[in-house]
Amino acid sequence: MPLIKENHSLKNLNTFGIDVNAKYFVEAHHVEDLQAIFESPIVKEQAVLILGGGSNMLFTKDYEGLIVRMNILGIEVEQQDTEVWVTAGAGEVWNNLVSYCVEHGFAGIENLTLIPGTVGASPIQNIGAYGVEIKDVFASCEAFETATGLVRTFSPEECGFGYRESVFKNELKGKYIITSVTYKLSTKPNLKTHYGAINAELERRNIQQPSISDISEVVAAIRVSKLPDPKTIGNAGSFFKNPIITKAQFDSLFQKFPEVAHYPAPNNKVKLAAGWLIEQCGFKGVVDGQTGTWKNQALVLVNHGHATGDEVYRFSEKIIDTVQHKFAVNLEREVNIF
Repeated sequence: MPLIKENHSLKNLNTFGIDVNAKYFVEAHHVEDLQAIFESPIVKEQAVLILGGGSNMLFTKDYEGLIVRMNILGIEVEQQDTEVWVTAGAGEVWNNLVSYCVEHGFAGIENLTLIPGTVGASPIQNIGAYGVEIKDVFASCEAFETATGLVRTFSPEECGFGYRESVFKNELKGKYIITSVTYKLSTKPNLKTHYGAINAELERRNIQQPSISDISEVVAAIRVSKLPDPKTIGNAGSFFKNPIITKAQFDSLFQKFPEVAHYPAPNNKVKLAAGWLIEQCGFKGVVDGQTGTWKNQALVLVNHGHATGDEVYRFSEKIIDTVQHKFAVNLEREVNIF
């Protein structure tokens, strides 16, 4: 049975750097650890929260329950001709997996370089960036069922992927813990370079026939230029989802704001750039007490050193209200609030 600690600090376990404690805290290094933890009497008496890299959450208060930190590691590869199946433990740092795949010539996730968090969170959030989402390369995942202690395999269809959505955030929330994920990659790259920022950086570097390593380096450079390092200033990356609206809503918005940043979305809908909306409301680089927005990207909320989670949350409410008033568009938080 893994050691369950009491009154454990979470300050260094969430990328916002919010100074809160967990009533109980335990780490799981194997599936057998999860089985032992969920047979413990403490689980029957406490709320349980699964923690990976702590990169997509905001703690507004101490967590009055049990936090289980996933530390299941390991990377396995199965290759058949040009197709490669890479299976990684849920506790692997996501960017370490990306680097491993790029170094070995396994293409498909290079556009997702430097996304914070762990492998286990990747299908839950259906993480994505620069024209690629996890659903594009997802083969399957294994997940521990908390009620039975059994491990089940989920296919892509069973995961119900949507924009930053999956079945694990909705009807199966809290019922399963992802223990490993398998991605279907390839040694024959199908590069996604259509996002303007990638093309512009490739041209600036005079790279005409990019490799997956080139794409990874370019994406890393773009992200570093826009996003703060959580090691130097607390943040959770993009705090809000890019809103998706109907064509009719967009047409009305476009009449008033023809310069609105937008992209086509499935089902004849339109995706708006949340960062653009927030910046137009005057929030880029704003400091509000100990919180605020990042100077280079209004989509990122930051902790200037001693912000409470509640202070960050209230500032996000201010942004949501202002954007709604100006554009009649509802911003939705991408970060989970506790």
